[in-house]
Amino acid sequence: MDAQKFAKDWIAAWNSHDLDIILDHYTDDIEITTPMIKLAAGIESGSLKGKNAVRDYWSKALQRIPDLHFELLDVTQGVDSVALYYKSVMNKMAVEVMFLNEAGKVYKMIAHYT
Repeated sequence: MDAQKFAKDWIAAWNSHDLDIILDHYTDDIEITTPMIKLAAGIESGSLKGKNAVRDYWSKALQRIPDLHFELLDVTQGVDSVALYYKSVMNKMAVEVMFLNEAGKVYKMIAHYT
């Protein structure tokens, strides 16, 4: 896997605001965990599972933040995983650790924010 290419494609997908392009990076059974889910959706666990649930959440987020723009600062690679460090919304700095299957699709993502 080319972590730099994945990271640039992922950032470009988000900056396009095209939900289908964004979701193409993920498996159907994706599990995401982020403090933003707890904050914005009131889900105590901060987690969502399944592409349909994630689609609904991200669709609402993109409507609420029409000027969403991410800026990639760095990317690191692990075993079947990448961690992206980027400037996120509300001037927050984010680290997202993504675990990828053999097809290069993300099946689990955990986000951290400053």
